[in-house]
Amino acid sequence: MLALISDRLTAVKSYPRGVMTPSAQSFHLHTLGCPKNQVDSDKIAGSLIDEGLTPTDDPSVADLVVVNTCAFIEEAREESINTILALDSERSADSRIVVTGCMAERYGGELAEALPEVDRVAGFGVPVNFRTRPDGLSAIAEAEAPQFDLLNLRRPASDLPWAYVKIAEGCDRACGFCAIPSFRGPQRSRDSESILQEIEDLGVREAVLVAQDLASYGSDIGKRGSIVSLVEAAAKVVDRVRLLYLYPSDLSNELIEAILASGVPYFDLSLQHVSRGHLRRMKRWGNGQKFLERIGRIREMCPEATFRSNFIVGYPGETEDDQAELLEWLEEAQLDWCGFFTYSPEEGTYATSLDNQIPAGLMRERHAELSETQDVITATRRDAIVGQTIEVLIDTEGIGRSHREAPEIDGVVRVPSDLKPGEICDVVVVQSEGPDIEAVKVEAQ
Repeated sequence: MLALISDRLTAVKSYPRGVMTPSAQSFHLHTLGCPKNQVDSDKIAGSLIDEGLTPTDDPSVADLVVVNTCAFIEEAREESINTILALDSERSADSRIVVTGCMAERYGGELAEALPEVDRVAGFGVPVNFRTRPDGLSAIAEAEAPQFDLLNLRRPASDLPWAYVKIAEGCDRACGFCAIPSFRGPQRSRDSESILQEIEDLGVREAVLVAQDLASYGSDIGKRGSIVSLVEAAAKVVDRVRLLYLYPSDLSNELIEAILASGVPYFDLSLQHVSRGHLRRMKRWGNGQKFLERIGRIREMCPEATFRSNFIVGYPGETEDDQAELLEWLEEAQLDWCGFFTYSPEEGTYATSLDNQIPAGLMRERHAELSETQDVITATRRDAIVGQTIEVLIDTEGIGRSHREAPEIDGVVRVPSDLKPGEICDVVVVQSEGPDIEAVKVEAQ
């Protein structure tokens, strides 16, 4: 990683910085990675606003530039580095730049040494403290105590009718490919009262609950299964409750019933593969048949249920038979949405010690094959909605979502521009185009 950073630094050494204009103290916050990172950024923004700073979309006029990074896989790390260096070239010479998030947590001092242009590299465990000096500039100093509880910091009201809500941090699992527990730590669940209060304060109509291991919420404090009561309580606060990232072994009958009762029958199942032997190499639970049985049972209970999953392509030891089994399974499962990711070796994980590492070219071939198969399935399932009347939440002008679409990761419903953001209304689907569908207002009788 140091070599990669060095190369990028050399490339931007000669870039001119932006010219700072006189203004009140301001900050520019750039977020990379998953929805959980977006929640962290909202909490950071809330803290900075409480300290009197004003957000700006222009890094060249900001007194403070904060980059919330992602370090999940190599591609995400490279994007984080490129973003840091690009913002460094744009910011004012008098500003401060702070790097936080997963890269800061994971690489800390190594990253600080490799990025001399950055004023601070600050993981959430030992945070930066954003304070105001008498001369009016943002001072960046270490907090006296190594505690920065992002989970329970205030966040601004959402400017959209939906928002991600993080209900826990960290993870207790030991999946063979994942380094998250090594830098995010073990699972730490929030108390339900603070979650419900946050949902209410956000002023949204849809709360999207997220965590590294959502379904095991509460297990670290002796309350396994409390995700069920949380979903039920949240459904009384907002019109929609959506859950992302469910580990399949914790998808209990009680949780299924709570999700269906919430009005958003959307199941985002973290499967990663379907071959039993390959899943054991991944240190994961389950097999394709178990997954099919659970999906089939849910569809019997609710034919409108929607399913998403993610799969890793090219994990060490993956055979042609494993690939063929996954392709066959996709055809049978008919999931609405799928994400496919080529395996990325992560320092300190079990997978890096395994033999039979898969060549990059073969990973790309398998990825393309899976993606092509799923694209057809997704398009077919979208075609099947044409002619139906569906309920949508209007996110922005001309864009809505039914229960079938999670924000930012799935397709959208294109709607007439006179429908107001935040409105929930019925529309008739008239056309599909790949992952997206088009709908018109229901004519008054």
